[in-house]
Amino acid sequence: MKLTPNYYRDRVCLNVLAGSKDNARAIYEAAEGHVLVGVLSKNYADVESAVADMQEYAVLIENALSVGLGAGDPRQSQMVSLISQRVQPQHVNQVFTGVGTSRALLGQGQTIVNGLVSPTGHPGHVKISTGPLSAGLPDAIVPIETAIAMLKDMGGSSVKYFPMGGLKNRDEYEYVARACAEHDFWLEPTGGIDLENFEPIVEIALQAGVKKVIPHIYSSIIDSTTGNTRPQDVKTLLESVKSLLA
Repeated sequence: MKLTPNYYRDRVCLNVLAGSKDNARAIYEAAEGHVLVGVLSKNYADVESAVADMQEYAVLIENALSVGLGAGDPRQSQMVSLISQRVQPQHVNQVFTGVGTSRALLGQGQTIVNGLVSPTGHPGHVKISTGPLSAGLPDAIVPIETAIAMLKDMGGSSVKYFPMGGLKNRDEYEYVARACAEHDFWLEPTGGIDLENFEPIVEIALQAGVKKVIPHIYSSIIDSTTGNTRPQDVKTLLESVKSLLA
């Protein structure tokens, strides 16, 4: 499958969830290929069924597949790594402690592997204890610069900053964006992003100098009746990106 993704040439690439294979194809077309389409490991009973289904998704969208945890669930960390080993997607979502496993099992450096870190209420510091065991213990809080270095040590590609709550933690987010720019690392803002706050959230990262931004926009653009992401909303987001980069 194609492993040279559109987002290598994009400064901003959308990440949205697919509710079905038809929805995935519609999303990909609406975004003109500038998107990573999320499919959640949490929705499958086992690795085998997930691999079989995600391979079908990948064929429909030129492998612009993002293997997801499901609301950052650390219990899905191992499953995500095992799925990704076989599917070889363009993008993998991981908790902080799962990054090294995913990169090793992928066996290549092209796939983007993010590492989940969380706000702490203190600009400049992030929570890295987001793994299956560590998430249930007292918070491990480190400077964002240290977190980035550790992610690089493990073969990570980007910071997944979650849960942001939109612009609730603006000061913290701005600090993270500056750190990612300074240390040449990608940034994936996630949590509470909608059509109203999308532009300022992306703009903060771009103005800080982040080279690649992958905003995750989930529930706010999903039709609650069908469970599908609305392609028209994806088109709206793409137009916002074009405006920001003009």
